[in-house]
Amino acid sequence: MSGLLGPAEIRDLAARLGIRPTKKLGQNFVIDGGTVRKIVRAAGLRPDDVVIEVGPGLGSLTLALLPEARGVTAVEIDPVLAGQLPLTVAEHAPELADRLSVVHADALRVAPGDLPGDPPTALVANLPYNVAVPVVLHLLQALPSLRTVLVMVQAEVADRLAAAPGSRVYGVPSVKAAWYADVRRAGPVGRTVFWPAPNVDSGLVAMTRREPPTTGVSREDVFAAVDAAFAQRRKTLRAALASWAGSPAAAERALRAAGIDPSRRGEQLTVEDFARIAENRP
Repeated sequence: MSGLLGPAEIRDLAARLGIRPTKKLGQNFVIDGGTVRKIVRAAGLRPDDVVIEVGPGLGSLTLALLPEARGVTAVEIDPVLAGQLPLTVAEHAPELADRLSVVHADALRVAPGDLPGDPPTALVANLPYNVAVPVVLHLLQALPSLRTVLVMVQAEVADRLAAAPGSRVYGVPSVKAAWYADVRRAGPVGRTVFWPAPNVDSGLVAMTRREPPTTGVSREDVFAAVDAAFAQRRKTLRAALASWAGSPAAAERALRAAGIDPSRRGEQLTVEDFARIAENRP
C-alpha cells in the first residue's frame, strides 16, 4: 500500500482545492495510514471484489482499496472532491487508475443503474456520521449484490448496529441491519486519526450478507412493526403496537399468534420475532 496520503499531503491538497471539512456533510478526513490499512485488513476483500466506497473525500482509503480489489466505485456528493479523486489516484497510483470509477451522487439515492461496471460486492467506507445508518440500510436494500460491509462510524452508532436483543442500545438500526446481515463490531478507532478530530470516538462495523427471515409478508411490513415497537420504548408490545395493529386487542392477538408474550418490550425481540408478528397482523 505505497503511495498513501500523509497528513501534510491531505492538508495541502485540501488547501489547494479550497476545501474545509464541513459538519453539514459530516466530513472528517482520515489522515493516519495505519488506520487506513486497518480498515482494509478488516474488510477481508477478495481479489475479485468490486468495492463501493461512499464519501471517499480526498482519497486516503481509496488508494488503499485499489490494490486489493478488482475495482472501486467511489460515490461522492461533493463535486470538487469527485472531480479531484481521479487526479489524485493518477498521481499516486497510476498503474491502478483504470480500477477506479467515480460517481458524483448522493449515496442515499444511489440505485444499481447509477453505478458503472459490474455490481459491487463489498461496501467499504468511512461514512459521514450524520447519515451512516440510513446509507448502510439503503445500500443493503438497493444493492443485493453486496456480500460484505465494513464501515467506520461513530462508536455509539457502531454499538447500536451490532447490538443483540436485550442490550441497552438495541433498537431499530440493530433489527433492520439484522434483516440483511450478520453484524459485529470490528474494532475501535480513536479521534486523533481524523482531520478535523471529531469530539466522539469511532468504531468499525462488519456485516456479512445472509438471507432475510422467511416470512409471508414484505420487508416493509416487518419494518413497520419494528418502527412501531420502538416508537415508545418504555411501553409493552401490547401498547406499543396498538396503533399499528388497529387496537390493543388486535395487537395482543397478533403477538399471541406469533408466540410472543404481549407484556414484553421491543428490545427483547429478534428480527425473526418481528417477522412473525408482521405475518399475524390483522
